[in-house]
Amino acid sequence: MSTLEMIEAAAKRLAGHARRTPLLSSPFLDEMAGRRVLVKPECLQQTGSFKFRGGWSALSALAPEVRARGVIAFSSGNHAQGVAAAARGHGVPAVIVMPEDAPRLKIANTRALGAEVVLYDRATGDRDAIGAQLAKERGLTLIKPFDEPQVIAGQGTCGLEIAAQAAEQGVTEADVLVCCGGGGLTSGIALALEGHAPGLRARPVEPEGFDDVARSLTAGRIERNDKLTGSLCDAIISPQPGELTFPIMHRLCGPGLTVSEDEALRAMALAFTRLKIVLEPGGAVSLAAALFHPGAVSGDAVIAVASGGNVDAEVFGMALEKHAD
Repeated sequence: MSTLEMIEAAAKRLAGHARRTPLLSSPFLDEMAGRRVLVKPECLQQTGSFKFRGGWSALSALAPEVRARGVIAFSSGNHAQGVAAAARGHGVPAVIVMPEDAPRLKIANTRALGAEVVLYDRATGDRDAIGAQLAKERGLTLIKPFDEPQVIAGQGTCGLEIAAQAAEQGVTEADVLVCCGGGGLTSGIALALEGHAPGLRARPVEPEGFDDVARSLTAGRIERNDKLTGSLCDAIISPQPGELTFPIMHRLCGPGLTVSEDEALRAMALAFTRLKIVLEPGGAVSLAAALFHPGAVSGDAVIAVASGGNVDAEVFGMALEKHAD
């Protein structure tokens, strides 16, 4: 299991490689939410999402002789790019198994980072079988997207930054809203906050129809989604919470939140006009929850982790056109 000590060790390995993203604010967003809104823009992180943290953490923790043989990962895009960039930084090969319907930008970026991309049909293909065969044939090490202790530890470094930055801004009690798929970022942040800012509470945010984490937290056991496709928020669609991440979230996180696809698009437009940052739909759900579901959040301030900005031009254009206000 991941621990605070692992997160702190990952932070040392990430020093000089990952960016320390800021906390942004806008009086316009504060007025809309009825409280102070602080946004952690991980869209400004290396490769455009928080996933670089976990990728670098996991690769840098491998024994040199194991790492040299190369790594393999499954991803619809952001974990793919994080692992590909980390592999390139370590000078080792990377194979990424990606669904055919992943955003074209993410597929192209993953290839541009030097990784070999293997595409599969999300509805009919078995990525685990594909990956297992490739790993066996080539001696590759699997870097899981969220259910891996060193990946969770790497994502937790975002929480260490939030704890320090919130304290600098005088925020000691607040909900920290986190865009959530399998729970790697949410659980990592929750562990970091437990150790360094116990007055801050992590809360997962998901798109409507793919709220497996919220339902799991309510039920006290892991629940699955009925479907795996059909949302613009592709970056945070997972079948269910992880076996490692769920116990952490169940122990430390507040209730989950859900937002509509349209609310995510509106949050993208507002992030662009008010904060001058580019978000993808899945990376905007936390901000959407902060702005459009204020009654579900407690406290005078809220922190939203904007987890990624790898969006195709047509989807971003749609968000801006639909919510030009």
